[in-house]
Amino acid sequence: MVLTPGPVDFKEKWKGLEQTINGILRLDKIPRDEWYTRFNDIYAMCGAYPDPHHFELYDSTKSLLEKHVIKLLSIVQSEDTANLLQDYHTQWQNYRKSVNDLNSLYRYFNTMIVTKNNLLKLNREDPFPNESGHKMIGELGLVIWKRHMIVPLKDSMSKILLDEIDKHRHNISTTTTLSIISDVLNSFVEIQSNKPHKALKFYQMYFEKSFLEKASEYFKFEASKLVKKCTVSQYMVEVLQIMKEEGFRSKTYFHDSTYNKLQLKWRQHMVIDCLSFLRGEFEAIINEERLDDMHNIYLILREVKDESILLANIFREYVQQHGIKVIKSLKKYQIHIHFVEEVLDLHKKYRTIVIEKFNNDFLFSEALDRAFSVIINYRLVENQPSKSPEYLSEYCNNLLKKSYKGISEAEIDHKLSQSITIFNYLHDKDIFHRLYQWNLAKRLIFQLTQSIDEEEAMINKLKQVSGYAFINKLHQMFTDIKVSEVLNRIFHNEFLKKLKLKKLDFSFSTYVLQTGAWPLTSTTESSFVIPKQLMACVENFELFYSEKFNGRKLTWLHHQSKGVLKLNYLPKMYIVTMQMFQMLIMLLFEDCNTLKYFYCVVLFFSFKLS
Repeated sequence: MVLTPGPVDFKEKWKGLEQTINGILRLDKIPRDEWYTRFNDIYAMCGAYPDPHHFELYDSTKSLLEKHVIKLLSIVQSEDTANLLQDYHTQWQNYRKSVNDLNSLYRYFNTMIVTKNNLLKLNREDPFPNESGHKMIGELGLVIWKRHMIVPLKDSMSKILLDEIDKHRHNISTTTTLSIISDVLNSFVEIQSNKPHKALKFYQMYFEKSFLEKASEYFKFEASKLVKKCTVSQYMVEVLQIMKEEGFRSKTYFHDSTYNKLQLKWRQHMVIDCLSFLRGEFEAIINEERLDDMHNIYLILREVKDESILLANIFREYVQQHGIKVIKSLKKYQIHIHFVEEVLDLHKKYRTIVIEKFNNDFLFSEALDRAFSVIINYRLVENQPSKSPEYLSEYCNNLLKKSYKGISEAEIDHKLSQSITIFNYLHDKDIFHRLYQWNLAKRLIFQLTQSIDEEEAMINKLKQVSGYAFINKLHQMFTDIKVSEVLNRIFHNEFLKKLKLKKLDFSFSTYVLQTGAWPLTSTTESSFVIPKQLMACVENFELFYSEKFNGRKLTWLHHQSKGVLKLNYLPKMYIVTMQMFQMLIMLLFEDCNTLKYFYCVVLFFSFKLS
């Protein structure tokens, strides 16, 4: 329904509205028809023509609220002082609800009058230069509550609040719950909610300042008492418990801004002022690995930067010395296994302490890393390089070889993943790269690898922490092996048949490896002569390769080759795997049982095997 502006009898309209407002302040249930009627009355008074009544409406509402709050003040003051907080709390809860309802009833007044005027003032256009600015009715209600209720009670209420909090602090019986205290304190903030930049000013002035002063006195007294009767371990437990209880009360019942200020007071009086008492136990706590004390001392000192650094340095020095003792006491038999596994156990132990007792704090994580950097790269013999890259490479080699038995693939993968922890600390990563590449070459050439999947998984692990150039070479090695398998298949199944060459009397395969990817060298000094039994297959493969890859040159690495022979000269036949040079000597006896010694000596010297 749209109301047409016209003349309005303000006194008549106000009489009905006043009755409704009093009902709202008494928390009576207002019938819907009455609510809509009063809403329309406010609209009519604000839009009356030719003279709107919004100023009279505002002043009359303000006067009514002031009378109501003054009446409530007399009720609160007339009661026993011991119940002042409970009475204030009750009246505040009722008043806040009624003001919220009243603000809804005055929605048109708030929107069309106050907001419009504020916008005009923002543009420096004051339509009513002789009138004071209007507040929204909800805001007006809070201002009146502050002026006529809180300000008259501020001194007595502040003292009672502090006394009640002190009773809770010392577990003294009281009828005032912390939730009542919380609501009372929130009222100090809510009355300033219309001024965001000053929202906490009243709360800080009339409560927080006095509360923090009293808390400081409490912290000083407790610290003095505890230092005299407690050990450092006991003191830390008591001090943390005090802050836990104070912090809980602050976070749950006070404004959020109070907690950090309270913590500063606690830290100053119970930690910083007692540092000489605490420092004397730093080294004992770390060196004796008193885990609970480690956690407590960290919690106490974590915001005291210089002391945290001192504690982290003590931790680093202790871990470092302990680790060096472990390195010096390693058993010589299979030392690579003892080195990796004992260092990993040590790292796991102290990493757990850093995470659980020092909350994975950066200072202590860094201290742990610095300690293990020294431990892992420690030189057992002065002026000689660390053996760590060699031990780690051999450890990985053993895990990846076929000869490693009695362990599942999952366990091997776990051990390899753990070995990366040590790799990350190595200073001489290039040495490890060289050794690992050489061991991988032997595993691939001599078919010693336990699983290609495990090999590739390890390379992927190294890929995350190594340079691209190194990993690229390892990938190329795998590619060469796969390509070689295809070449061998084509050589036997297609090339020999196509040229109608005689089928080989024995199995033959070769690996074609790229020079830059493999850590292999040719032996140009040896005047090795290929045995006649192998001559045909070597010549045929060279012909096959030259046709398939024009311009490429093959260099045979006989010292990296091996063969399998059947030995029939003994009562029992044996199958023996041997190196190429060894096989050459044995093949000399293929057609005879004896050779002259002179011939053998010349042969040995020509191969530089003597």
